[in-house]
Amino acid sequence: KHEKEMKKKKKKKHKRKERDDDDDDKVSLEEKNEKRKKEMKKEMKKEKKKHKKQKIKDDENKKIQDEKIVSSSALQFAKQALSQTPKDNSNNDDESENNITLLLFYQYVDPPWDNATFNLALSHVQQTGNEYNLTGRMRVAKEGLNCTLTGSYDNIRSWCTSLRQFHKGEFKDTEFKLTDHLPTKQKFPHLKAFEVDELVNYGLAGHNAPSIQMTGVHLEPNDYHAKMAEKDTVIIDVRNHYESVIGHFTPPPNGAQLIDPKMRKSTEFPLWLDKPETKKLLQNKQVLMYCTGGVRCERASALLRTKMETEADVKDLNIKGVYQLQGGVDKYFKNFPEGGYWKGKNYTFDKRFAHAPPLLEVEERYNKKMSETTPPDSKDVPEKKNDDNDNNSNHNIMGKCEACSKPWDMYRGKRRCPTCGVPSLICKSCFEKDKSGVCKLGKHIKCTLCREENITSKKQVKERDMLEMQLYKERRKNMKKQEDDVVIQHAAYDDGNSSSTPESSSLTTAATTVSNPQNITRLFLKNLNIKQTTQSTLMDTFSTIASCTITHIQWLTDYKSGKFYGSAFVECGSVEDACRAVQYLNGTNVFGRKMMVKLSKADGKDIWPPPNCAV
Repeated sequence: KHEKEMKKKKKKKHKRKERDDDDDDKVSLEEKNEKRKKEMKKEMKKEKKKHKKQKIKDDENKKIQDEKIVSSSALQFAKQALSQTPKDNSNNDDESENNITLLLFYQYVDPPWDNATFNLALSHVQQTGNEYNLTGRMRVAKEGLNCTLTGSYDNIRSWCTSLRQFHKGEFKDTEFKLTDHLPTKQKFPHLKAFEVDELVNYGLAGHNAPSIQMTGVHLEPNDYHAKMAEKDTVIIDVRNHYESVIGHFTPPPNGAQLIDPKMRKSTEFPLWLDKPETKKLLQNKQVLMYCTGGVRCERASALLRTKMETEADVKDLNIKGVYQLQGGVDKYFKNFPEGGYWKGKNYTFDKRFAHAPPLLEVEERYNKKMSETTPPDSKDVPEKKNDDNDNNSNHNIMGKCEACSKPWDMYRGKRRCPTCGVPSLICKSCFEKDKSGVCKLGKHIKCTLCREENITSKKQVKERDMLEMQLYKERRKNMKKQEDDVVIQHAAYDDGNSSSTPESSSLTTAATTVSNPQNITRLFLKNLNIKQTTQSTLMDTFSTIASCTITHIQWLTDYKSGKFYGSAFVECGSVEDACRAVQYLNGTNVFGRKMMVKLSKADGKDIWPPPNCAV
């Protein structure tokens, strides 16, 4: 019995071992399978990453190739093998590689459309655009159209013909700027029509908009080119600063003076035009304006001419005329394919991104093609031009990479300035280093304008923009009040109730209602915002709202801590400036606080104004 029991026990132990071994085998198989699955997932992820990187590289290479293709009507200036006919009928529209046509145009209508006509125009351009398979952007407002479109050679022209017949013939004289033979990659993917208040967002919609009848004199490229060589002339680049960085006009010596308002967006132009330093630049000058296609100059020139007729301080500038470039830089390039007075590249808001004058683009492409296909010792290799007087040399790059300061003039990628949001000018190598992680593009890499102005955060930009807009509105409000006062005085004079003449109550002397018999020019300021009040903001406040200048600022500080406590003495440029400041600034809300301003005569014990407080 004992032996039998022992045998049974041994059998049970043996079975348990077998079961345990089987369980271990199952566990090991499951673990192995899990490990294999994890490894497979890792490999799949690696392959996906490789595929994405390769796709990104391929896309970048395609973009680079497309950008190197002549991106304008330069083909009409091409040499030898690069020359093509205006239209190749042997290829079908869908099969031709370079059969895309770019259309740029704008048209203001005066008087503006009513709601019914506006809706009719919006539906018409959308419907006909889809019928002709056009793509791009349409800005549709009651004041007209502003469009950038792409399509086939024939469809673009057919659409333009149909638009000329719209409604009452508002577009019968519209100048359509066409660029043919573009590669298919430069075609917009979709057609989008936007309902907007303004064709160009100047913040001057509705009753604030200057009449389009007040625009400057439109000069054709040849006449504008001649004007740039004249003395006592200034040229205002109405484009944004990041556009001007990579290319702009360079007038000849002893010719016009170029002015860059250094704007980030068009809404800053009316504010810039009101600044005293701007008015000094325009005094006794004839004013030229230019932009990419001409549309931004329409409202800009109309605004200046309106001020010349309605505002006394602008009247006194004695501006000798306002002119604008018909068709913009785009048309100038067609008349001056070698570039004329242009230097660098022209920034565009289409798939070309930026382009040089057409002849220079073609020469660069031709020389590169010849150097690749011709042996180095061959006589057919084109010689490099070394003309010191040539402003449009292919090697003359205007811009610089914001990361490494390498000469660069091509906006690529979607990166924007981390503080103000304008496009970033970053070279190819810095982009590749950022993607690979070798050298990341941090927040310290900002646009040239933010570096010049010492902008450190988005909040700083927003607060400054809000202040400038507030000051601008306050000045507009005060100007309206002054105009109303003059109208009242005119009425009183006409009724025989006033002994003064209307001429004695001009806008510039309206502030003399403040009593100042001692001709005091020193002011005491109180209740200033401690954190946000600086020399520049205070000077902007005085110049924008009261049209007066400051020569000295003495900040009042606590004698123990040395900290500014919100008060200051300032010296104005004249007695009239001091009176205007008291009338229009006292009680004005600046940075959330009502500023107190009053005349304060120097006591004679101290030297006033202090020499170390000059601005």
